[in-house]
Amino acid sequence: MTVWIDAAAGASGDMLLGALVGAGVPLAALQDAVDAVAPEPVTLRVEEVRRGALAATRVHVDVTESHHHRTWRDVRSMLTGHELALTVFERLAVAEAAVHGTTPDEVHFHEVGALDAIADIVGVCAGFEHLGATEVTVSPVAVGSGTVETAHGTLPVPPPAVAELLRGVPTFAGPVAMELCTPTGAALLTTLATAYGPQPPMVVNRIGVGAGGRDPEGHANVLRLFRGLEASTSGSERPVLLECNVDDLDPRVWPAVLTALLETGAADAWLTPILMKKGRPAHTLSVLVDAGHAAVVRTEIFRQTTTIGLREQPLTKHALDREMLPIQVDGHTIAVKLARHEGVVVNAQPEYDDVARAAASLRRPVNEVLTEAQDLCRAFLGTGS
Repeated sequence: MTVWIDAAAGASGDMLLGALVGAGVPLAALQDAVDAVAPEPVTLRVEEVRRGALAATRVHVDVTESHHHRTWRDVRSMLTGHELALTVFERLAVAEAAVHGTTPDEVHFHEVGALDAIADIVGVCAGFEHLGATEVTVSPVAVGSGTVETAHGTLPVPPPAVAELLRGVPTFAGPVAMELCTPTGAALLTTLATAYGPQPPMVVNRIGVGAGGRDPEGHANVLRLFRGLEASTSGSERPVLLECNVDDLDPRVWPAVLTALLETGAADAWLTPILMKKGRPAHTLSVLVDAGHAAVVRTEIFRQTTTIGLREQPLTKHALDREMLPIQVDGHTIAVKLARHEGVVVNAQPEYDDVARAAASLRRPVNEVLTEAQDLCRAFLGTGS
């Protein structure tokens, strides 16, 4: 089982719990694990909510009021036999000791030692054990900015313990001025992760969207979890470039040729005007295709054009993570394609066909509607949402 965690909007224990339940982990499996260690009654409760424009799953941790501040020794005795959860708490203890100048055994966990945090950590660890995840890749983590109120007073974001836990991990500030990654979230991510980066090659079969407790304006406070099977990047999955020079085809035929190649399985196809020997005008046909579809596309090139030979070369392709989100222009929905680099939106473009349909319905010039849509798209740039 391969898992990718999208922490571009931050991370916390309850967000991870919600993402696990949303991705198909039974709530009973998490509750049973918590019941086995909790010294006082703890109940996990699921609520379907919205964060920004996204539907998400929130897991509430209902506990009786408790002011018990447990030490690492206390927690360690509670979690005997729960190795993954012990590792998470040990990581927390070491980080807290480092920032406060003490030893792990003397650390009083305060917030993270409360019953709800114990439930978060034990529940999340049980959820990942239920998934049987062998590879867990975590995106760059949004930590937020500004300040946060803690048991130690007002602290900068990221708080010292979070900064310590995320040493050596790809992180970034923002996208809003608030604490986005909690110490519990940071400890869980760094314990579970086998790698960091964008979504790896995988066949996704379930997606869980876990909600944080807050719902700030303009920011979808969620963590996404993709689960599935590893997809091989060797052999038939490698992209190849097919090319040929054509100087004896009626130019009016080319649009139909490009359409046919895309319908046959090409990822992209385009023309470049060139000048051949003896001054003959011509075109270079370039076709990008996965190696597994190359044979079919080669046949279609020979069938659709006058070429009698092809050049072929393997490529290495780097693609940004992409996602479609809707915007509204004068009451009409227009899809926007977002492209992310290391979790941050670097490109946001409205779909032209949607713009043209909206312009026709509104009886406005296409260029005017396009400009308005592009202005709205700028709000996405530089964000993780």
